Amino acid sequence: MPKKHARQPMLSDLTVGSRLVVRSKVDWRFASIAKYDGERFVITVASPTGFSYRLRRDLDTEIEFEGSVPVLKYDAEDTWRDNFGRYDTRW
Repeated sequence: MPKKHARQPMLSDLTVGSRLVVRSKVDWRFASIAKYDGERFVITVASPTGFSYRLRRDLDTEIEFEGSVPVLKYDAEDTWRDNFGRYDTRW
């Protein structure tokens, strides 16, 4: 009997309010799913400067889990543990 292949986890497997790690142009950052607009998720990404910005991603966007941490799949040489954004530690 052939083995069934596990389905790749997708953004649609998460719920509004879920936290994840995403890749910006230069580093990895904390993010959370802010809303579902019927076709896409709106993801709020924390910036090291204290601001935040939004990304919109399709429901079938692939994610990976490192332990229990969901990571938005990105084609980069580094991992989120190697190049995580530095946040202002005064707060």
